Amino acid sequence: MAPDQTRGERLLAWASGREQRKGLRPRDAAILIITVWLLAIVVFGIVEHLVEPKTFPTVWLGMWWALETVATVGYGDVVPVRSTGRIIASFLLLGGLAFLTVIIAMITSGFVARYHRQASAAGEDDVLKRMEQLSLELKEVHAEVQRLRPTGNGTETASQPEARDAKARESPAFPDR
Repeated sequence: MAPDQTRGERLLAWASGREQRKGLRPRDAAILIITVWLLAIVVFGIVEHLVEPKTFPTVWLGMWWALETVATVGYGDVVPVRSTGRIIASFLLLGGLAFLTVIIAMITSGFVARYHRQASAAGEDDVLKRMEQLSLELKEVHAEVQRLRPTGNGTETASQPEARDAKARESPAFPDR
């Protein structure tokens, strides 16, 4: 570890190494998302207080507004009045919607992964069953191809002359044959 690295750089290097070793787990993703949005609430609350000091006389009121905006609640008790404040609010609201979408997707993927683990453990995995079925069909096709393929020494397999003769008899080009 280089002594000239800041604490943030060390933390980022640690998180990156952990993700490469173990992969990003849902718990890690949740912690990251919550940390980012808590930071966003504080930053956006401070920014709104600085942009509209009459509407948001305290930083705490700005953070309250940011929290209800991120959560998409929007009580309406305090709202930005100036265009600058509304633009900031728009970004925060879109970020809040994205935040909720990610949380819902994580919960859903957790349920789906749990179902697949249980189905696989019980031997009820439809995908594996279908793959086994396709494997058997492929082996049958392969065996049929091998049976119909010439032996390589110029002679035909037993079923080929009959197939050739039957095809020739059915051909309209040679009706007398």
